[in-house]
Amino acid sequence: MKPKIKKKELMTQTAIVNAVMQVLSEAHISPENPTLNQARIVYNYYSEMESGGHESLFRWFGEEINALGMETYSKQLIKGLEEIGAHDYAAIEKKYGKELWRLYVALENEEIEEAAFYRIVEQATDDYYKLGDALRARLESYFGAIYQDLIEVVEE
Repeated sequence: MKPKIKKKELMTQTAIVNAVMQVLSEAHISPENPTLNQARIVYNYYSEMESGGHESLFRWFGEEINALGMETYSKQLIKGLEEIGAHDYAAIEKKYGKELWRLYVALENEEIEEAAFYRIVEQATDDYYKLGDALRARLESYFGAIYQDLIEVVEE
């Protein structure tokens, strides 16, 4: 069931983006709403990358990655990034994502030294940050296009 938000609270692009981010922050994967799932995966990727890079993404979103399986997660993330026009970010994930996850799991299981993981994390995270704020802009546009798929807009 979609949350209800009054139309008067969604009068600006900023208000719409904030409402969508709130919905996505509280949502769980839903087989009934593929738009929600894609938006959530892309938004969580953005949020965690901005707060600490791939290590943060895996630490805070790792349970869901495990539940989906890295192969499925990676495909969904790359597809979502490409669909919103964030091709440079998708390329980073194609290049580093699965290998970073493999190394992260090995590090968590104490099977490798930290240096092996952090060497590649630095490269991937540097590539991400070199792109500047482009993903935020893509997400804002995307949220404006899909918000009615995620939120029931009501008059009162």
